[in-house]
Amino acid sequence: MCLKPAKKSVLPTMAEAEQQSGSTPEDEACAVPDSITFMVPKKEISMVSDMGKWKRSQAYADYMGFVLTLNEGVKGKKLTCEYKVSETVEKLLDLLDTLDRWINETPPVDQPSRFGNKAYRSWSAKLDQEAEALVAAMLPADRCAAAPEIAVYLKEAVGNATRIDYGTGHEAAFAAFLCCLCKVGALRVDDQLAIVFKVFNSYLAVMRKLQKTYRMEPAGSQGVWGLDDFQFLPFIWGSAQLVDHPTLEPRHFLDERVVNEHQQDFMFLECIKFINEMKTGPFAEHSNQLWNISAVPSWSKVNQGLIRMYKAECLEKFPVIQHFKFGSLLSIQPGKT
Repeated sequence: MCLKPAKKSVLPTMAEAEQQSGSTPEDEACAVPDSITFMVPKKEISMVSDMGKWKRSQAYADYMGFVLTLNEGVKGKKLTCEYKVSETVEKLLDLLDTLDRWINETPPVDQPSRFGNKAYRSWSAKLDQEAEALVAAMLPADRCAAAPEIAVYLKEAVGNATRIDYGTGHEAAFAAFLCCLCKVGALRVDDQLAIVFKVFNSYLAVMRKLQKTYRMEPAGSQGVWGLDDFQFLPFIWGSAQLVDHPTLEPRHFLDERVVNEHQQDFMFLECIKFINEMKTGPFAEHSNQLWNISAVPSWSKVNQGLIRMYKAECLEKFPVIQHFKFGSLLSIQPGKT
């Protein structure tokens, strides 16, 4: 069942957000026309030489613009600050609660292999079956036809059932899912803080539970040289929160006391706390890139550096983008110049 139509006010998700981070709420450049024909997304990047097509695509412009718009929106704000929670945000939180409940209902099975518990496949199959209905429940009435297209990104956002792994490509699929909800008018400009602080943070909690419960492998082979075994976006948005903080500097996240004291307010420190809980040994050895970041003098420089690194190490890497799917909302067609 779809929601009543929302007013046409969407997040400004165009690539211009990189230069014009102060886009106005009235900016409707990324809204999709009423006449759009929705389609089930499919893979378009099948060889390394296709990567140029991706970087020139409307999908890349819209996706990166979405990430950067949210980055601007959370600057200097705590997770615990006040913000609006809309009906769609509530429905997204209900959806994530449902995914969490299914984990409880699908315990790990006994198996010889320590990693990649096969019970994950049963959990994933449940989502495959229900995703379209879950998505339809949060769409405006005139956009119900988008449910099969948007549901693909939700299904891609929770890991791979064959390999029982999870990585930044799956995280990108969840951001793409949220971007699509903005493009069809289900999420609005004034949902920005709730998208990061409520929805994305709840998604992170469910993904961490999946990773721990089913002992999921990190996708790819980044190892200790990657930013994190599984995530990247919370470090970008989390560093934005800390820009111009009066007392906390990048060097402070190596101090467990500081992390424990402030993690409820800042996503970056929440991520560090999770790493500290999951890994043993010297921080410089198990999380070398993050350890290097602690030497950067300001959060503003950390934030800018992480955005560059995200583009180079995630969005411009064929092993990640070969799995990305393109439809009518995130189109492989060249972006508007």
